[in-house]
Formats: sequence, structure tokens, C-alpha cells
Amino acid sequence: MKILACSDVHSPVYYEDFLKSVEKINEKIDLILLAGDMTERDLIEKEIEEYRKIQNVFFGKFFAPIIAVFGNTENLEYRETLKKEISNVKFLDDAYMELKVGEEKVLIYGTSGSLDEPTKWQKIHIPNIQQIYKTRITKAESVLKNYSGTKILLTHYSPTYKTLEGENPLFYQNLGSIEFEKVILETKPNLVIHGHAHYGSKFAWVDKVPVFNVAFPLNKSVVIIDTEKIRPGLQKFV
Repeated sequence: MKILACSDVHSPVYYEDFLKSVEKINEKIDLILLAGDMTERDLIEKEIEEYRKIQNVFFGKFFAPIIAVFGNTENLEYRETLKKEISNVKFLDDAYMELKVGEEKVLIYGTSGSLDEPTKWQKIHIPNIQQIYKTRITKAESVLKNYSGTKILLTHYSPTYKTLEGENPLFYQNLGSIEFEKVILETKPNLVIHGHAHYGSKFAWVDKVPVFNVAFPLNKSVVIIDTEKIRPGLQKFV
């Protein structure tokens, strides 16, 4: 299975580079996963316009499901509207879906993710944010541990500190969650994909689980993941 994964295009900021990156791909893609912050924070009309530009980049080039989670720049109050208006993208907001990719049945669990320490802005504007983050972790664990087939965890915030290396360690708790890493260790998803960490590391193993940071500013391109080549011990297989 070949997956095209990306996050943090912050369209229109990196849109042109994102477009050029996709145009260079000349191989069959089975699944497209978008890990949040695909648009910059703006008025709802502008966010819809930018997300339509993002989805249109794939049309006619790939015939693959597009599944996304929301990042922190996609306004909370606009998310239901985005789900309705961007109908060719399946948004998973603390939810999962099962689909058949080729001959393989796959479960994808999607969430914005959690932070060990909410940002100052979040503490002010989302009073119950710490409970929200705890609930997200519990819900993800509940779904993933009860599924025995191929499963992918798709999140915006980093669910491990390992892919935050490169960022300032003082802010790891504001960029990801070591608590979410426990979910990875307990439920053993086949693949984890996240974004958000623009200056982090592109890849890390959490035990034997491969974790990709697909933030566009870090990778300078979309990321192609060939799941057939993922083996513990390999350093690079994209």
C-alpha cells in the first residue's frame, strides 16, 4: 500500500510548493492522509476556499480516498461547515473508519491529538481543554486496542516526543503528548502519522511502531510511505 501523507501546508502559505510537490509524483497512490493545518486560520469563506484548492490538487491525478484530521489552525467553530463543504475529504474528528485498500482491510483512527500541556491561548479560550485531551487519549486507545487488523493512527499533534527532536525541548509538552505514546505502545498500530512539529524529526520508531512526522515545512514535500517496505531497523524507506 502506498500512502501520500502531508500536513501543515497552511494554505496559501506553502500552497505553491505543495502543488509542485504533488505534480512530481508519477506513481499509483492507494490512500491520501492529511494530518491537519492544511489551511491557515482565517474567516470561514477563506478556509473553505483554501481547502478546496488543496483537494483539487489531487483530482484527476489520484483515484484514492482522502482522509483528514483537523489541526490547530482549522478553527473549532468552522469544522462542521468544512465537513459539509469539502465533501470529497473524509474528516475524522476523534472517530474512525474502515475501508478496503486493494485487498487489504484497514482501520484509520483520526484525531487532532493531545498536548501534555495546553497552550496559554487554549487555556484561556477552551476552559475544559485538559479534559478534552484526556478524553481523546482514552477514546483512541479504546478503539485501537479492540481492532486486530491493520490499523493506522492519524493525528495532528505529535503522539510521541521522539519526533519532536529538533524542536526546543522546553516546549515538547506544548507540541505533543508522551501520554499518547502510551496508546501506541499498548495498541501497536501498524503506522502512525502526525504533523504540527515544523522543526522536529521526520521519522522515529516507538518500540516497533513506525511514526512519521509529515509536516510540509519540515519535509519540503509531501511524503510517500510504502507500507511494504516498513520493517523495524530500517532508517529510511520513503
